Amino acid sequence: MIYLLAALVPPLGLLLNGQPFAAIFNLLLCLFCLVFGLFFHVLLLVPSAHALIAVHMRREDRRHREVVDAIRRYGPPPGAWR
Repeated sequence: MIYLLAALVPPLGLLLNGQPFAAIFNLLLCLFCLVFGLFFHVLLLVPSAHALIAVHMRREDRRHREVVDAIRRYGPPPGAWR
């Protein structure tokens, strides 16, 4: 759901994902791309792409931290190389 929101309303999707500075940057990026997107239409996709990439990277960072915490708490999985 957050990916859909990030694609359709990028600053709001980033803000609800817990990334306020990225949301402010994306809002400025939206304004810039709206002005110059009149001449170069591909620029209209840039804010949505930025938001989707930022949401994905945040989610991957959370998964990575969970795995590292689990390894620290319970040790490596059986059969893992040390």
